[in-house]
Amino acid sequence: METLLTAGILDLYTALGLILLAGFTSFVTGTMGLGGGMLLLVVMASVMPIAALIPVHGLVQLGSNASRAVMTFKYLDRAMFKYFALGTILGAIAASFVVVQLPLAIIQLAIAVFLLLMVWGLKPSPREMSRPGRIIAGALTTFLSMFVGASGPMVASVVYRNGYNKMTHTSTFANCMTFQHSLKAVVFTMVGFSFWQWLPLVVAMIVSGAIGTWLGLKLLNRIPADKFKLAFKIILSVLAVRLLYQGFMSL
Repeated sequence: METLLTAGILDLYTALGLILLAGFTSFVTGTMGLGGGMLLLVVMASVMPIAALIPVHGLVQLGSNASRAVMTFKYLDRAMFKYFALGTILGAIAASFVVVQLPLAIIQLAIAVFLLLMVWGLKPSPREMSRPGRIIAGALTTFLSMFVGASGPMVASVVYRNGYNKMTHTSTFANCMTFQHSLKAVVFTMVGFSFWQWLPLVVAMIVSGAIGTWLGLKLLNRIPADKFKLAFKIILSVLAVRLLYQGFMSL
């Protein structure tokens, strides 16, 4: 059982820690609307083999977002989802021709810079996006997610431009991410990545994430968002700086 859970690569305590973290990060995303996937990626980047990082993270996020999508489906903006999904398909097709394995240092630096830009960068003002804009957003974020991994903040900023309320934002974001991660799994399977050895750990993380999502949605309108967001930004920034240090030291 221990070998199954750890894929024969991680130690048992690391695997159990990732399972608990999946629940916590899903709780964060369920409560705040985004952010949990970034935190999970940062930690996984520190403990997992680089070849498995992006595909395994994507599969875990597929399960996490799928549970949130199901729980909030009645609030979905179907028009936004339809055109974003079309762009996602185009982005996945393009990425399937160019997916490559980048060096660990490059990925660490890219993730760190990406996190800092998304957390502290300027946010777009809310306004409804055009149909071509939604298609382009779906294609671009899907293409980039094959290399960066955590496309959640990019997708969330796209969804945010439509000025939704909390529940519509959460549902539309979750459904867009579910579709995007589904196609990522297909692309990585096509280019030869084997998910089987990681499947027991992934399933355990998805179950933990579903519990975290359920709790997060329960508290969505009860937790003071401003204080929590500030603390979370600081935590992510510290982790990003750590990745920057690791990346530069590896060059």
